[in-house]
Amino acid sequence: MIAGLILAAGESRRMGSDKALLPYRGHTFLETIILNLREAGIDRIVVVLGHHAEEIRRVVDLAGVRVIVNNDYQQGQTSSLQAGLSALPDLSPEAVILCLVDHPAVSVEVIRKLCGQFELARPRVIIPTYRGQRGHPVLLSRALFPDLLALRTDAGANAVIRKCHDATHFVEVEDRGILLDVDDQDTYERLESK
Repeated sequence: MIAGLILAAGESRRMGSDKALLPYRGHTFLETIILNLREAGIDRIVVVLGHHAEEIRRVVDLAGVRVIVNNDYQQGQTSSLQAGLSALPDLSPEAVILCLVDHPAVSVEVIRKLCGQFELARPRVIIPTYRGQRGHPVLLSRALFPDLLALRTDAGANAVIRKCHDATHFVEVEDRGILLDVDDQDTYERLESK
């Protein structure tokens, strides 16, 4: 079983408003990612909130999703990743698809392709690429969870992923959405024109 883990705890300082709540194709960013995970067949989903957690809970339909509030979100993304991974053991996933709330344009097909690749080969890491460029979401095998949980919060998950280069599969996809990281108004406008 593959679980979904969505990190949506940040302050969205450069954007100026919470990215989880930005509209995209009739839904918020966070709703879009949840819906796409479900449509791809992933029904066990953990969402990590932090900044504006209560407002997000009021606005976004999180029924059927496990919500974790990372009160230490200001320590950075790794603290949110660790909070989310800590919530997974009783779900017993073999892997997790790690989604960032500022990447809402990832298609259902990409998620299905990553899951299919994991079922075939069981690599430790699967990273989608578009025309040779690495993107998101990333699929992480359960074998990496202890190392990720042991990271200092000032280190990124890439510190663990880089060590697994020989056990990493790169999957080429025809979806530029894997590269669209919405961090400011300019990238949001580009997303809207996609």
